[in-house]
Amino acid sequence: MKIERLYALTLYLLNHGRTSAARLAEYFEVSVRTIQRDIDSLCLAGIPVVSIHGSAGGYEVSEEYRLERQLAVADDYSYIQTALKGLVSAIADRKASAVLEKMMATGKAQETGLVLDFSALREGDPEKLRLLRTSVLQKQVVSFTYTNNRGETRTHRVEPIALLYRWYAWYLLAYSSVRDDYRTYKLVRMSDVTPTQMPFSREHRAADEILEAIDRTDTRAYTQVTICCKPSVVARAAEYLRGRIIDTCENGDLRMELTVDESEFFWFGALLAMGDAVEVLAPESVRERVREAAEKIVGLYS
Repeated sequence: MKIERLYALTLYLLNHGRTSAARLAEYFEVSVRTIQRDIDSLCLAGIPVVSIHGSAGGYEVSEEYRLERQLAVADDYSYIQTALKGLVSAIADRKASAVLEKMMATGKAQETGLVLDFSALREGDPEKLRLLRTSVLQKQVVSFTYTNNRGETRTHRVEPIALLYRWYAWYLLAYSSVRDDYRTYKLVRMSDVTPTQMPFSREHRAADEILEAIDRTDTRAYTQVTICCKPSVVARAAEYLRGRIIDTCENGDLRMELTVDESEFFWFGALLAMGDAVEVLAPESVRERVREAAEKIVGLYS
């Protein structure tokens, strides 16, 4: 186990550069002291790991060091091939398909027991995806009309960094010069997407680094909601609301707890769709919101 961790630790430092001992300990699920011992072992093995002190310090492998040996073995190729099949199922990209064909021709892949079918990601507007991806690759500013979750509509002009699929939807990660900040825009809320000939105003960090920083400073308002639901809808509550069972209600129904994003609409719609099979117990603000919505619906059909 230690040998495997030392190997993985070396690869991590080569791929990610300077990293703090605390971050390494969190990633490998060991103590900081264990990481320090592992670093000592790597140095004794001849791998030039440098320790940098200070607030921006950490461990890094000397820039001159490279792993020259072929790292991929038969099992590695099987996971690479599985991941590529998933990518090809998600986007109609000829280059990705060509790379998959090359990998399949190696004959080294083994059965992984996994199938990644992301064909649902092709739903929506493929032309919009194509235009935005072209702007990302060419590093050109793009403009579009955008309606936020408060119903406000205005025109944006941004520097697109990457397209990403998360939270069950496509998003554009981009730099807004107006806000001087990185933001994500939901593609389904975009219209009139227009690539421009304007180049980026600056060099940007890698998309995963930007996303990690955004996630660390997430300012969205989350609310803990407690519901009591009938056994017939527990599976749906777990799937669509990500609820977890905490105990049993007095009438035999199940009490569940869920964490919702106040700025998103999907969870509230899913809650209403379950009708009288679900009762919101807390907080009172969500109970009142459901009550008002129910009264409006009844009034519409009465």
